[in-house]
Amino acid sequence: MASPLLLLPILMAPVVFAAVLAFLVRPRPVRIPIKGRHVFITGGSSGIGLALARLAAAEGAHVSILARRAAHLQEARDAIRLATGVDVAIFSADVRDADAVAKAVEAAGPVDVLVCNHGVFTPQELEKQDLEEVRFMVEVNLMGTFNLIKAALPTMKQRTKVTGLPASIAIMSSQAGQHRRRPDLTNIIAGSSGGMKADDVAKKALDGIKSSRFIVPCNFEGTMLSIATAGLSPQSSFLTALAEVLGAGFMRFMGLCFQWNWFSSIENWHSKKKGL
Repeated sequence: MASPLLLLPILMAPVVFAAVLAFLVRPRPVRIPIKGRHVFITGGSSGIGLALARLAAAEGAHVSILARRAAHLQEARDAIRLATGVDVAIFSADVRDADAVAKAVEAAGPVDVLVCNHGVFTPQELEKQDLEEVRFMVEVNLMGTFNLIKAALPTMKQRTKVTGLPASIAIMSSQAGQHRRRPDLTNIIAGSSGGMKADDVAKKALDGIKSSRFIVPCNFEGTMLSIATAGLSPQSSFLTALAEVLGAGFMRFMGLCFQWNWFSSIENWHSKKKGL
């Protein structure tokens, strides 16, 4: 029978490892207050953006939403007022237009929480896709995000110094931004992942923002991807860091399982096309 003293190092190893992770993780966890603060959301006239705006307003935030179409923004404001009794500020601008974005942010006033929720994706086989479509996606998704952060960041930093409260910038990513026109094969692969309702995504996203999480996955696939690709990303929770360290190998295995399913779908699709 093994001596208790011999078992002690084995029993203590997980505790010591967790303590080391607790020491190493940076930045330290903070809470991002929402009530009474200015939350600025792009793509806020529909979908996840609208759900986020409604939820933030219900929690007592001063909400501003930005989108391109003024009529849709007005409908969104009416819907939020009906659901929460709160009025939100609306701004019509194209995120690709840096000057228009800067004017909207200036008119809205200093921002505490910036949510870059805009995005478009037009899936298409590359050899069939017009490069103008690719350029449009880059301008909206990438440059639009840079335009917003550049416009909002200086006053966000100044406001944080004055209030002593932490601010937050969140960048959203979702399959909901996909254009309805997409190849059959894309539909098959995307169909293997379960969809989520906008309200559910908004709840998870806002909870993640308030807890200052660097990555906020909303479903199993997102969690798998976040653990498998954690790499050098910041991590403020030693428990999540522990899951990333211990789960990386298993999540790689799960990723291979997903890929096997996708490649099987691709092979079946090509076989059917050849049979036609």
